[in-house]
Amino acid sequence: MILLLTGIDRDHGLRSGLTGYLAAVSSAVGVGVESCTVDLDSPTSGYIALDLRLPRCPGRDLALLWDEHHGWSLAMETHSGEDLLVLAYLGGDLVPAPPRVRRFVAGVRAAGGPEAAPEPPDLRGDRSEVRASLLRYRRNLWAAGVPILHRIG
Repeated sequence: MILLLTGIDRDHGLRSGLTGYLAAVSSAVGVGVESCTVDLDSPTSGYIALDLRLPRCPGRDLALLWDEHHGWSLAMETHSGEDLLVLAYLGGDLVPAPPRVRRFVAGVRAAGGPEAAPEPPDLRGDRSEVRASLLRYRRNLWAAGVPILHRIG
């Protein structure tokens, strides 16, 4: 038997893998899946709103960002609706274990944020390898009732 994957099948696998991964990471950092969004455009990315702030910027919320080129970054919301300000990149593995992401967030917070603007790492690999790494976290989204928002187009 030869499986033929259509674009819809691949997108579903990527969506369910990334959604499951974001759910695992959001749980590790102490927020629920309602704080997550997924964007399947290129580069595929995810966002987790955190219930955290830096002491030096008490009016600005923090968020975790993930994309298939740079992996995880910790960012700070702006008041003007502009892009988020990236404070630090985790680097290393594109799909690290959720506890490693939790330690990354705690480390940046403990340091009070970065001293200088971070340089984004280039972690991009073969898209099928990224999909395979994310599929370890695959969930049946409908059965789980996961309310993660998906941006379309």
